[in-house]
Amino acid sequence: MQKTDVKNRFMPPLHWDATVLNSNSIFNDLCQCFNVCQLKHWPDLNWLNQCAQHTAVTFVDNDELSADGRYYEEYIYATKRVPTRRQNWHDFFGALIWSLFPKTKSLLNKLHINEITEHGLKQRSKLRNKLTLFDECGLVICLQPSTYEHANLLREHQWQHSFINKRHDWWQGIRPMIFGHALYEMATAPFIGLTAKALFVEVPSGFCQWPLPQAYAYVDEQLVRQITQGDLLNKSQLTPLPLLGVPLWYAANQQPQFYSNQDYFRPKRHSTV
Repeated sequence: MQKTDVKNRFMPPLHWDATVLNSNSIFNDLCQCFNVCQLKHWPDLNWLNQCAQHTAVTFVDNDELSADGRYYEEYIYATKRVPTRRQNWHDFFGALIWSLFPKTKSLLNKLHINEITEHGLKQRSKLRNKLTLFDECGLVICLQPSTYEHANLLREHQWQHSFINKRHDWWQGIRPMIFGHALYEMATAPFIGLTAKALFVEVPSGFCQWPLPQAYAYVDEQLVRQITQGDLLNKSQLTPLPLLGVPLWYAANQQPQFYSNQDYFRPKRHSTV
């Protein structure tokens, strides 16, 4: 695919198309956890609420928010109801992230409210900006003890070492999990330049072989712990990561030369001070 013109606004598919999900391994977890690849039509709110029956929220029509008048995060916090636009990829994926990471999503909502209470709605604090960045573009990189070195490799943009030289570690000792629902939306029409913000989580040996429900529940707990400890403001977290470089998530990255595109796989810029 050609590099996108940044002046062009990204547009997901106009209509529901399960082949978009079936043909891209980025969506494998959603297909396994929710059978989204089998859906023939846009899922409705009842379907989304069935997926989220173990969460603390309910998905409702976005018209409720329009009629209420409160700010989005305030409305969710007060009512435990998440306004959701119908037939909308962004909100569809957002609902599934609530189902996969209910504790983390609830924590982010609470932290937004704490910051709004302290700073007001007009002044966005540094933490609120990081919360939004992770909510939209977060990629959780789960590392078993044998693969901890990849955190530093990826932070230092050592793409060749992680993605090529040590490629065998991926999916054996490294388990990526998408948290940002905007990443899922953009993956419906992937383009060179699609970049995530990576947060690293240490997991036990054998984690990559755990059943998905157990793995997501564990990571949900770990994210709550790390975010509570301030990890979103840690400069070593939320580091940029070219999403299409993740092994198995883009057909072209099976060829080593794919990673030679320095416009996408950019070298690390080090301070000269």
